[in-house]
Amino acid sequence: MRVWKQLAVSAAVLLVGVTVWVRFVPGAGETLAAIGVSHPLIDALSKPQTGGGQGGERNSGRGQGGGAILVMVRPSATAVVNDRLNAIGNGEAIHSVSVTPTATGNLTEILVRSGDKVAEGQVIARLDSDDQKIAADQARLTRDSAREKMERYRNLSTARAVTAVDVRDAEIALQTAELALKTAELDLKRRDIVAPSKGVVGIITVNVGDYVTTTTPIAVVDDRSEILVDFWVPERFASKITVGQPVTAFAIAQPGNQLDGAIHAIDNRLDQASRTLRVRARLENPEDTLRAGMSFSVTMAFDGDTYPTVDPLAIQWSSEGSYIWRVVGDRSEKVPVKIIQRNPDKVLVDAALSEGDEIVTEGVQRLRNGGEVRIAGRERKQDAAQKVAEETK
Repeated sequence: MRVWKQLAVSAAVLLVGVTVWVRFVPGAGETLAAIGVSHPLIDALSKPQTGGGQGGERNSGRGQGGGAILVMVRPSATAVVNDRLNAIGNGEAIHSVSVTPTATGNLTEILVRSGDKVAEGQVIARLDSDDQKIAADQARLTRDSAREKMERYRNLSTARAVTAVDVRDAEIALQTAELALKTAELDLKRRDIVAPSKGVVGIITVNVGDYVTTTTPIAVVDDRSEILVDFWVPERFASKITVGQPVTAFAIAQPGNQLDGAIHAIDNRLDQASRTLRVRARLENPEDTLRAGMSFSVTMAFDGDTYPTVDPLAIQWSSEGSYIWRVVGDRSEKVPVKIIQRNPDKVLVDAALSEGDEIVTEGVQRLRNGGEVRIAGRERKQDAAQKVAEETK
């Protein structure tokens, strides 16, 4: 085959390929315009050739409206970008105390069982106290004797039978006896092991007869009327979290039970290794369904920036990035956009858009910047309005 025939065939194939590309690939016309191809040539490639007979009639009917391209639009809106924090935390009781004796000795009584609710100051166990009882009785007798002696010396002092020094010595002896009695009574009281706070008794780890010291744990008492949840947040949220800020949480073991709470405390420094901040939330537990040690999924929502939103179908792509088509009057306008956040029903974008702008969602394949467009449904609405106006005349 001669060279000129090969060139002619190649040119024909190239022309057909470009025509198909321009007609069916979104943004193809814009790409040709960007490399210097004139708009009349692009329009000629994008418009189907009109034929005779019925085909020509169909094409002429579709071309009504001055050759404008039929499109469907949806108005743009505005929305706040979701800035949400999700973290996993560990729960602890609002007040948890490991009960230990204040003295050493053998256990003689355990007055509670695991799971019992106790009040603050309630006796939960007792140590052997025979020696302390005897010491307290002896101190009481000493005090009574010292009081009688002081009263007798006071009566004798009026008759000058004793000196004022003797009376003063008797008063000091009484005060000393009273202090000794208080010490003995305190030692006796310390043989009772009491709950320092209200709550629920955990598993008791000792038995009657065991010898215990001041470091021996008897039981753990948890006040779980509220649960504290410790979790770690990224560094970028450090300045946004404040005490009292609301949080939502779910116990991992109870995924269907939503819990509402608030920030209880914030650490004063970030962990340098992980660049995270320790935060503590407080959750109410009125039904006593939560336990210390449970894991929680904590969610916090923050007010974000407001951005325009468009329909997901409106987003188009080219070599320069994402863009949309906006209808201004009866002309199409290409607007570059930067996608901020994708949602199932809308896309938040950073673009020069106003709320209510008409954004093309269908018919974008043949659009070009500044091209004439017709919005589907608008002509029917205008005709109906005109008909109603004529009937009311």
